[in-house]
Amino acid sequence: MKTVVVYDSAHGNTERIAKSMADAIAGGTQAVRASTFVADGLAGLDLLIIGSPTYGGKPTPAMQELLGRLPGPSVKGVKVAAFDTRLGSRFVRVFGFAADKISADLAGKGASVAATPEGFIVKGREGPLKEGELERAAAWARNLVK
Repeated sequence: MKTVVVYDSAHGNTERIAKSMADAIAGGTQAVRASTFVADGLAGLDLLIIGSPTYGGKPTPAMQELLGRLPGPSVKGVKVAAFDTRLGSRFVRVFGFAADKISADLAGKGASVAATPEGFIVKGREGPLKEGELERAAAWARNLVK
């Protein structure tokens, strides 16, 4: 199964999650930063996993830019899953999370959403990741390709 994990990361936490997912999926899955991802890379893709830190309830500007330049026909029918890194406090829930917005954007372009958007917890604005989140991310990714 040809899979790519596309991410943006501000403090390295989302990058660590993305790389954990890519390593967990057999077949040479790559983790690619959003700013370097080329939409042509979707040809022949079986699964596209996209993730971003949550800032103000949204993905980062770089991730929003990537989503804006992905033409609908390029993701139509592609199996997709979205994730984010987020604080675990209740207050943050008021604004929403990046993964929900990523998933909705891709679904609106005709992608096939493979899983409920997933969030991975960071302990503070800059991290570190909550203990066990890398393992949880790897298990989530492996589940997507079953």
